Amino acid sequence: MLFNLSEQNSVANHFMAELRDMRSQQDRLRFRKNVERLGQIMAYEISKNISYAQTSVATPLGKSVVRLMTDKPVLITVMRAGLPYFQGFLDFFDQSDCGFIGAYRREGGEEVVINLEYLATPSVHNRDVILIDPMLATGKSFVRAVDALLQHGTPTHIYIASLVSVQEGIDFITANLKLPHSIYTCAVDERLNDQFYIVPGLGDAGDLCFGPKL
Repeated sequence: MLFNLSEQNSVANHFMAELRDMRSQQDRLRFRKNVERLGQIMAYEISKNISYAQTSVATPLGKSVVRLMTDKPVLITVMRAGLPYFQGFLDFFDQSDCGFIGAYRREGGEEVVINLEYLATPSVHNRDVILIDPMLATGKSFVRAVDALLQHGTPTHIYIASLVSVQEGIDFITANLKLPHSIYTCAVDERLNDQFYIVPGLGDAGDLCFGPKL
């Protein structure tokens, strides 16, 4: 399943437009806030597909019957660029268990090599997992992250949440991720360039959030 938020008319399009705009990108605080807002919107969209059960809540005047999530999803993000996007999800799933992955791309040569050197996560066995990373480019970091998570159990369903994706990365995940999964993205862009960056994209999300790497 692929969910593309940009196919709908909503205020999310305004937040995405500011993320892409080189002038708006000069305001680092606003950039982070827009990333967080899109995380909140995407958390709401994903929440529609999580398991619910009917229960009752006592009010001062009686009881109200409502449908509540049977279990909170586990939130996993890739540091550092994923942190503001992750915060948007945490604002909505505020009782969720959380995990963190340290990953970086080694460039040079004909392809990008994804290295994972840090993983801290609760058990994901028989649980829904939301894997949060702003950019879905080649898709390799997502597949590597899932492979690492399998050391901590087998998830029921994996929701991959990105800000910007390309079809090449979506196709790679579809072909290589054998677990039940869905891809949620705010936009699907044209292509990857020779350096494997998304075009038109929005630039380096980590640098725009936190400043250039040394």
